[in-house]
Amino acid sequence: VQLQAFGGGSVQAGGSLRLSCAASGRTVSSMTLGWFCQAPGKEREFVSCIRRSGHVYYVNSVKGRFTISRDNAENTVYLQMNTLKAEDTAVYHCAAALGAWNAARTGDKDFYSFWGQGTLVTVSS
Repeated sequence: VQLQAFGGGSVQAGGSLRLSCAASGRTVSSMTLGWFCQAPGKEREFVSCIRRSGHVYYVNSVKGRFTISRDNAENTVYLQMNTLKAEDTAVYHCAAALGAWNAARTGDKDFYSFWGQGTLVTVSS
C-alpha cells in the first residue's frame, strides 16, 4: 500500500484545512486508517483514527475541532481541521493498519503497517 497525503499549508490561527490521504496498491477499506503529527523536535504523536466500522477516535487536544472520515470507494481518508491553533503546527502523516483492531494500540505507531510521506501544516498566531 502506498499512501500519499496532501492538503497542508499555512493558515492563520482559527482557520481551517482539509487533509487528504489517497491509498494505492490495494484497497484499504478493511483497515484502520489514522493520522499522526510530528512537530519539530518532537516524537510522532497520534491525532485520530477511523476503524473500518466507521468508529472514530481522537486525541483530547483536537476533539471538537478535527473530524476524520473515509471514503472507501475513493480509497481515501480525510482530516478536516477547524479552529486551528499555533500548537497544531506539524507534519501530518497518514497511516494504515493491516492487523485486527486493538483498542489498546489506537495511538501506537507500531500498530500501523503503512505510512504516507507527510504534509506540513503551519498555523500562525
